[in-house]
Amino acid sequence: REGVIGRVIRKAEPRDLARAEQEERREDEALAFARERARALGLPVKLFRVDLGQGGDRALFFFSCEQRVDFRGLVRDLAAHLRARIEMRQVGVRDEAKMTGGIGSCGRELCCSTYLAHFAPVSIKMAKHQRLVLNPTKIAGQCSRLKCCLAYEDELYVELSKNLPKPGKKVETPEGVGRVDDLDVIGGRVRVSFFERPPMTFAPS
Repeated sequence: REGVIGRVIRKAEPRDLARAEQEERREDEALAFARERARALGLPVKLFRVDLGQGGDRALFFFSCEQRVDFRGLVRDLAAHLRARIEMRQVGVRDEAKMTGGIGSCGRELCCSTYLAHFAPVSIKMAKHQRLVLNPTKIAGQCSRLKCCLAYEDELYVELSKNLPKPGKKVETPEGVGRVDDLDVIGGRVRVSFFERPPMTFAPS
């Protein structure tokens, strides 16, 4: 299973490392050939990984696709080229990001490829709770879906927001009556605008 290390037999020797490097080259070549054949056959799929079985008698290709596709022609070409039993496995875009890995906009490795054991539901409402700009380039991850990290602090934002007035509400302040323009949920402050004066920031009592 993924993330589970089997029994350690011995420390890898130079010949083992050379064999692993050779297997990696074979997988790269197999993936490049599969992508070329998929393009030639006009298949709207994204092939992103291949695992070759020990002994070279099996090849497992991972792909993502938005629609149903007839793979019989591609499988025949791959079987003839690799002389192996071919298996095609479709995964979702989040699983693709998890298997591929990468660096997120935060500058760290993707959560899904490092420690997340499963994908929690994420909604646009979570971004609204955190007062984030609803720009797809800001709140979407490498998989083009909403970032998993939006769920990490959602419960805290919901709880802290209960003590703050909602945007647009009229409030009484030491400077008079104003309207709430924006919230600093974590700081526990609200930005209030007045009809005849510049906006001011207050911590609700």
